[in-house]
Amino acid sequence: MASDFIEFANSYLIDLKRTIDELPMPELESLYSRVSLAASNDSTVHFIGNGGSAATPSHSAGDWSKELGLKTISHSDNTSSFSAWANDEGYSQVFVGQLSTFASKGDLVIAYSGSGNSDNIINGIEYAKSIGCYTIGITGDYKGMGGGKLANIADLAIIVPSTSMERIEDIQLVINHIIKEAVKSEKEQ
Repeated sequence: MASDFIEFANSYLIDLKRTIDELPMPELESLYSRVSLAASNDSTVHFIGNGGSAATPSHSAGDWSKELGLKTISHSDNTSSFSAWANDEGYSQVFVGQLSTFASKGDLVIAYSGSGNSDNIINGIEYAKSIGCYTIGITGDYKGMGGGKLANIADLAIIVPSTSMERIEDIQLVINHIIKEAVKSEKEQ
């Protein structure tokens, strides 16, 4: 039994390493530039995410506000607002509702979605674009969907090169840390 686990774990890690090696570096550099720009313009960074990809916005908002001094909001975290919008306007409108309250022209909206096809994410990004926010989708190639609708509508799409939801979610957090550490390093120079 233990050898089956070790074989499984090694297979998982091999695929994770491959995914890391194939990350789209030009798109990551563009994300880094946009976060640096948001910091220099004193813009707010809004994070939205769905399902397992709702945890990374919370983590990112915490990291980026504390360590970078950026104004950040994780719209996945406000349970009262989230559930009120879901109850009154429907689940597909939860991020539109919150962004209509908090987002302003020139802000940065970053969406995390494994498939890139969640209606609440798509609607949130479309709303953000309509008010003049720059939008970024961090998604994956889940089930071979190439980042889904999110990849086609975000101003910048970062598509994790994996069809595995677990690897996509792993890498979303890695991307958060890469960007945070790069901006932090720049600020310390």
